Amino acid sequence: MARDKLLRLLDQNARLDSQALAVMLGSTQQEIEQKIADYEAKGIIRGYKALIDWDKTGEDYVEAIIEIGVTPKKDLGFEEIGKQIMAFDEVDSVYLMSGGFDIAAIVKGATFQDIALFVAYRLAVLESVCSTSTHFVLKRYKDKGISFCEEEKDERSYV
Repeated sequence: MARDKLLRLLDQNARLDSQALAVMLGSTQQEIEQKIADYEAKGIIRGYKALIDWDKTGEDYVEAIIEIGVTPKKDLGFEEIGKQIMAFDEVDSVYLMSGGFDIAAIVKGATFQDIALFVAYRLAVLESVCSTSTHFVLKRYKDKGISFCEEEKDERSYV
């Protein structure tokens, strides 16, 4: 099954307007707007969000990836605990995983201590949670396909 070209373009740059998308895809603006409206109505497009380099804002910001081992409940599997974890305001993303742990959560806070307290007093105490392992993000090099590295200028002169 071929991936939808419109969705790929929006995934790369959600700021493209329907007129530009129509030209790129050889379609009409009205057809593109209708297709996007259909995707939104079906829940295929879940939202639009800016990708921010918080290091450049001067605001306190810390992000962590938390590996979570859980015991799923009978007849509910991982759904109940996944929904419990995603309900916390500090949690940005939650994923069911394969491998050495069951769930991964991306958690955001103002300080390392904020995240540590969240894990200790809100996440780890959930009934289904057996273990957690917190990994603090120290630097982002690339996020959602966007480079966070500054272009290095070659200061050498040619002779």
